[in-house]
Amino acid sequence: MKKKTIISLVLSFAALILVLTGCGNSKDSSASKSTSSETSGKITAVGSTALQPLVEKAASNFQKKNSKVNITVQGGGSGTGLSQVQDKSVTIGNSDIFAEEKQGIDSKKLTDHQVAVVGMAPVVNKDVNVKNLSMDQVKQIFTGKITNWKEVGGKDEKITVVNRAKGSGTRATFEAAVLKGTEAVKSQEQDSNGTVQKIVESTPGAVSYLAFSYITDKIQSISIDNVKPTDENVESDKWKIWSYEHMYTNGKADGATSKFLDYMNSKDVQDSLVKDMGYISIHNMKVQKDSKGTVSSK
Repeated sequence: MKKKTIISLVLSFAALILVLTGCGNSKDSSASKSTSSETSGKITAVGSTALQPLVEKAASNFQKKNSKVNITVQGGGSGTGLSQVQDKSVTIGNSDIFAEEKQGIDSKKLTDHQVAVVGMAPVVNKDVNVKNLSMDQVKQIFTGKITNWKEVGGKDEKITVVNRAKGSGTRATFEAAVLKGTEAVKSQEQDSNGTVQKIVESTPGAVSYLAFSYITDKIQSISIDNVKPTDENVESDKWKIWSYEHMYTNGKADGATSKFLDYMNSKDVQDSLVKDMGYISIHNMKVQKDSKGTVSSK
């Protein structure tokens, strides 16, 4: 009787061990599944230098909460972003212009993700002493018909035009709103907003145009027809020089890319980061613009 009792106890203990081991394995399996389901991947975003600072900051914040995602952000201009995402050599093509506006790009193959709006304004070196111009005067300056600041109320000083390189979305937006098909004067051309900012700041008589996010108190922004370049005026289209900031993917976004683009449209980005960095939330716009430049009320 005692022998049977001992055997029974041993078997019961063994069964208990098996049950506990099974539970442990189940927990391990669950933990493993949880770990493996964490978003991971590599994202390369290339293109617009106007959009670059926002994407860089958003990517840094996103990676803090998604440590298995690696995001690389580079400039190069909107044309570069669109052509490289079309070729699938990058994950995201950042652009200030619609893909439909860029020659050689098959927009039907790309998916548009609008993440912000950027205003752009003429800027001058502070020594110029001009704060307001008419739209026609801005056009004449950038087409080479006005060559001295005294012609528009400034000091007797030669105008030095600094343009953006061809392929720049900022240039395309500016020329569409201001030049309206007229050819720009031949002048030095620069690849990025940052470089233009430094040249205008250090060159007497210089004039160019920049995204709002690059305008500092070291240079002078220009009002046009007494309308100031402000977010509120862009939102209502009183200020005419603005564009959407696009993040294009080749086809539908998935995985880490999809999650990052969702984050770009989240409250964390749209309600704080966008405004703090000098951009305008797409949710604040009272008007909308299509790829042909037609503006209508929302």
